[in-house]
Amino acid sequence: MNPQASSNPQDEYKIKDTKPQLGERWPHGGVRGGGGWISSDRVTSTYDLVEQMYYLYVRVVRAKDLPTNPLTGNCDPYVKVKLGNYKGKTHHFEKKTNPEWNQVFTFSKEKIQSSVLEVFVRDKAMVAKDDYIGKVVFDMNEVPTRVPPDSPLAPQWYRLEDHRGESKVRGAIMLAVWMGTQADEAFPEAWHSDATSVKGEGIFSVRTKVYVSPKLWYLRVNIIEAQDVKSQDKSQPPQVFAKAQVGNQILKTNLCPIRTPNPLWNEDLVFVAAEPFEEQLVITVENKTASKDEVVGRIKLQLRDFERRLDHRPVHSRWFDLEKLGFGVLEGDRRKQHKFSTRIHIRACLEGGYHVLDESTMYISDQRPTARQLWKQPIGILEVGILSAQGLLPMKKKDGRESTDAYCVAKYGLKWVRTRTIVESFNPKWNEQYTWEVYDPCTVITLGVFDNCHLGRNEKPENDSRIGKVRIRLSTLETDRIYTHSYPLLVLNKSGVKKMGELQIAFRFTCLSLAHMIYLYGRPLLPKMHYLHPFTVNQLDSLRFQAMNIVASRLGRAEPPLRKEVVEYMLDVDSHMWSMRRSKANFFRIVSLFSGLFSLSNWLDEVCHWKKPVTTILVHVLFCILICYPELIPPTMFLYMFLIGLWNYRSRPRHPPHMDIRLSGADAVHPDELDEEFDTFPTSKPQDIIRMRYDRLRSIAGRIQTVIGDMATQGERFHALLGWRDPRATSIFIVICLFAAIFLYITPFKIVTLLAGLYLLRHPRFRSKMPSLPSNYFRRLPARADSML
Repeated sequence: MNPQASSNPQDEYKIKDTKPQLGERWPHGGVRGGGGWISSDRVTSTYDLVEQMYYLYVRVVRAKDLPTNPLTGNCDPYVKVKLGNYKGKTHHFEKKTNPEWNQVFTFSKEKIQSSVLEVFVRDKAMVAKDDYIGKVVFDMNEVPTRVPPDSPLAPQWYRLEDHRGESKVRGAIMLAVWMGTQADEAFPEAWHSDATSVKGEGIFSVRTKVYVSPKLWYLRVNIIEAQDVKSQDKSQPPQVFAKAQVGNQILKTNLCPIRTPNPLWNEDLVFVAAEPFEEQLVITVENKTASKDEVVGRIKLQLRDFERRLDHRPVHSRWFDLEKLGFGVLEGDRRKQHKFSTRIHIRACLEGGYHVLDESTMYISDQRPTARQLWKQPIGILEVGILSAQGLLPMKKKDGRESTDAYCVAKYGLKWVRTRTIVESFNPKWNEQYTWEVYDPCTVITLGVFDNCHLGRNEKPENDSRIGKVRIRLSTLETDRIYTHSYPLLVLNKSGVKKMGELQIAFRFTCLSLAHMIYLYGRPLLPKMHYLHPFTVNQLDSLRFQAMNIVASRLGRAEPPLRKEVVEYMLDVDSHMWSMRRSKANFFRIVSLFSGLFSLSNWLDEVCHWKKPVTTILVHVLFCILICYPELIPPTMFLYMFLIGLWNYRSRPRHPPHMDIRLSGADAVHPDELDEEFDTFPTSKPQDIIRMRYDRLRSIAGRIQTVIGDMATQGERFHALLGWRDPRATSIFIVICLFAAIFLYITPFKIVTLLAGLYLLRHPRFRSKMPSLPSNYFRRLPARADSML
């Protein structure tokens, strides 16, 4: 064990500096090489934030003129690539002598233990052993090296050889073999030698991919009125409401307060829709009856037909005829007949001036409006190199032994990236680099590490497990500086906070326009429509939840899918749920904000009580100077803040902020509070636990209620000064105000301020421990607390 690590456990949860060898280093010597056909003065690669990893690439294109089996008369060929103990196979074709595979195999140079690469062509047999057709052998010392941005290496035809390699046989295969890095274009879609245990559909889930979030719109439907609504009960007019549905989103208007065949609502219903528009807007008018709601009519509208507006200009309204379907016993042949008797008046549009929030505004990564016409030019470039993870804990058991199949997901703006899955490794190395355009510096990039549970190993598929998450706020970064850090991966579960490992990343924020970036600091955080026509808090919560569901659904349909549990974790879908731990942490955050005021108050108290006579005398001198020259007060304050800022520059943070377990209240949280935090909604706990937690909430709420009541009491006492609730107290106050007005009229303001300051700074010999006269008077004023039940 490391004695330093055990002496201070808090260091395990802090960011650590790393010094990886970033950039390209080629085996021929030098940073970019100096031998063979690699020149040393090549253009710098874009892969300068990752460590170089070398791979042997084998591209199997096609074969021709393969011999057929003399017994069956057919040929079912496939190719087997063998390098030491690593073997990869293509899929086989049935009855084809000129197959085409176009598949790439990669072998990590670190794990190569053979000097010979063998490529076999075999004929798949249904029962017996597969038949040998031929092979091609390559000497590893003769394999060329390819450096992007060179064009891909041209494949060549190779004649097949017999078992011993002594003679040529019938058939040829087109291959390309080269040594490259992870920057090669063939790397993302290639078969990797470290994923040999992955079977079936799981092969697709180990590849690196880039995803794009769907384009989200707010759909605003203003339901104005309806006409000629008929009820089945002819004895009384209908009392109706309208219901609108888009996909799984259902919203209703209020019930019309009066019974009338021409109801009026004029209510806005807002939905979230994603391009391409697959759902329809279904509007139903229903009559409220004693037994059940009676459907009056329905209409279906295509979302793509609605107007798209970029600002708050009015949209034209339209009348639509509702469709009424008859389902009576004697109407079997008339079910498809439409009865156009009721009309509805609506105004609908797709809002392009809003940014559809699918993540918390605390960790927002994109602030652009939906309409591309309103986008500004990017102000910077963010480059992130996902290097590796160290010391990951085992996440599952396979064949009696523990293992972890880790991959990393990064999300910024509309772009999601997913690294390849490193199979059965507690120290995976990805070394993949990605780039994002930055439109606002006050945004956050989120990186999460997960364990892949969908590798097709005949085990029951489960949700991908969380290993940890990292957030980086771009405004805390210096421009054009490369950061290389190791971030602890922390997960909070029912047993407490747990370190799952460390994530090593390198990142750089490059500024394209400093003037534009400074200009953005004075602009609103969100597009202007959020301030001109804002949504309510409840609307924002509901719309964000719907947007998150749509994003998770669309990304889950990609190949490989970005699963719902991954998207929810990256978007912090449960950040609004109740948590005793988080509430305490926020309370202590507020207390820490006022710590400076408390310190200032203590200092003033020391000055007023002459605990440090020299300081008190200096304060007296400074106070007299400021009274004589009051115009010096504002510039002195600004100069003081300027000097404090310069002084703090020496101790400025060197690392970007990371998740703090002490700030989060996770270092000393009670187990029952964690159990409550991870409870389902609605709860699934026994009744006695629910009663205990409810009583605990009541006690906390009682203390909060007392504090709020005290604040209300103080405010009501201020109102009582002139409210004549206590006639004697009000009389005293107005008489004092009259004498104070006369005194202030005849006395210069500087003299009044000087006397007040000297009174506050008087020596303790002239002070009393009893409360002051104004305090006694104020506490005697009446409040409305005695009027409460």
